[in-house]
Amino acid sequence: MKTFQLSQDMLNLRGQFYPTGHIVAMFPSADTAQAAARALSDAGLADDDVALITPEVMMRDIARTVGTSDIPLPSPGTEADTVRRYADFASKGHYALMVRAPDNDDSERVMQAIQGHEVSHAQKYRMLVIEDLA
Repeated sequence: MKTFQLSQDMLNLRGQFYPTGHIVAMFPSADTAQAAARALSDAGLADDDVALITPEVMMRDIARTVGTSDIPLPSPGTEADTVRRYADFASKGHYALMVRAPDNDDSERVMQAIQGHEVSHAQKYRMLVIEDLA
């Protein structure tokens, strides 16, 4: 598992957090997030495909991307609302894992691996769609 680093390719044209081809899953503690990361590794996911997002990083780096949501461009989705939901969980001490899952099989493998690991909330970022997973 690697440490999360926000990069330009994780943002949409409006500058909001939108890591296409990834799942973001929230967990109630560092321990539960780390246990889920171990389960993902045991399921065969590469360590480079899993990033830990601490509550502090969620608030400092990801939640701030909502500030750009007032730009007058058309928005087909709910990117800002999703980030606000992450921020709410992070403000309560929840940790997140961002997991590379570009296709349906990858998404299913990720969700099976973390099943039973106290997932608070999970979203899959697809092209133009954010899918609720948990």
